[in-house]
Amino acid sequence: MGKDQHKIEWRGDVPISVQFGDPFYSLKDGLAETRYVFLDGNDLPARFRDGFHVVELGFGTGLNFLATLQAFRAAGVVGKLHFTSFEEHPMTPKDRARALASFPDLPVEALLDHDLSQPVSGSDFTLEVIYGDARATVPNLRVRADAWFLDGFAPALNPELWEDDLLHAVALHTAPGGTFATYTAVGRIRRTLAAAGFDVERTKGFNAKPHMTRGRMP
Repeated sequence: MGKDQHKIEWRGDVPISVQFGDPFYSLKDGLAETRYVFLDGNDLPARFRDGFHVVELGFGTGLNFLATLQAFRAAGVVGKLHFTSFEEHPMTPKDRARALASFPDLPVEALLDHDLSQPVSGSDFTLEVIYGDARATVPNLRVRADAWFLDGFAPALNPELWEDDLLHAVALHTAPGGTFATYTAVGRIRRTLAAAGFDVERTKGFNAKPHMTRGRMP
């Protein structure tokens, strides 16, 4: 796994990263945020098909994966969803279970019942969490993503996950017509993703956040 387990503090039922000083998701409604930023931001579930591959920077609690799997199942797609996530500082299973207890309607059994140090496969999904520094592991990705969830902690707090070389590697591992979405609208990140080849758009952010960013690979 990564260098160490993620140290967590709690604000109610919301986990806060001690290392990065940032919540793992919105304090008000983490699931609504995930659906707005990462699903709607990537035009999902409309684009789902058998074999659709989502790749994510920052696995965290696994909330994004579970919301995506739920949407895939609700869309009635016949086949499998593939989900790959990169994580350097994994949560403990106990902390993950506590965080996800706030979302009882999600298919948590797809996650909590498994050892995430190994790929997980279900009847309609595969999940692989790749541990380590994403700057070293993303360039070795063997697939081209249909959709990217860029979900690291805030760029000012977690700059390693937003470095230019890593964002260029994201673009190199995106299928034609593939997309990305992220909650951040930092100008440097938008410019870097555009220079890497994406058509980039700044759009309205979730809840009180004024803006977010999404893009598509021509």
